[in-house]
Amino acid sequence: MPVTNVLIAGVGGQGVILSSEILALAALADGRDVKQGEFHGVAQRGGAVFSHVRFGDRVHSPMTPKGEVDFLLALERLEALRYGHFVRPGGTVIVNDHKVDPVRMADVRPYPDEGNDFLTEKGFHVVVVPATATAVEIGNHRAANVILLGALAAHLDIPGEVWDKTLEERIPPRLLELNQKAFAAGREMVVGV
Repeated sequence: MPVTNVLIAGVGGQGVILSSEILALAALADGRDVKQGEFHGVAQRGGAVFSHVRFGDRVHSPMTPKGEVDFLLALERLEALRYGHFVRPGGTVIVNDHKVDPVRMADVRPYPDEGNDFLTEKGFHVVVVPATATAVEIGNHRAANVILLGALAAHLDIPGEVWDKTLEERIPPRLLELNQKAFAAGREMVVGV
């Protein structure tokens, strides 16, 4: 089985690390060799956070070289642009239709609203998911990351029961039902896309 390369990117507080942990645990539970590497420098101040998750028969490094990511999961629109150069030709970018204005950018220039078109023009398969809006409807805006993870899961060959068990093991009981709904909503949004 070839190695699947996933890059999850967002800003501090969006749940990048939790999403990557759940993905890594699900792949491991499905019998894959898994490597995970993360960066969360000044995350507590709204800075960039990203995590590589690689899984397959045999994985040698936790970091995916630029141009080899199969799936980029962007928890915010600008992060899809920031990390697009990691995606392989024909790769998939799953992006939350949500924007977080960078602290220093608002006074310099407007937010780049044409990012998804730019990524499509580069030859990537871009899937836009209204994760934050859906999370608010479900009951908690913080579940947007799990909605996006559900959207990613629809593109992977990890069985549903493995995802279910992983969510049960990793999510605290008081938040489990909310996150199960979020995961299912994300998966349903992209089935057939």
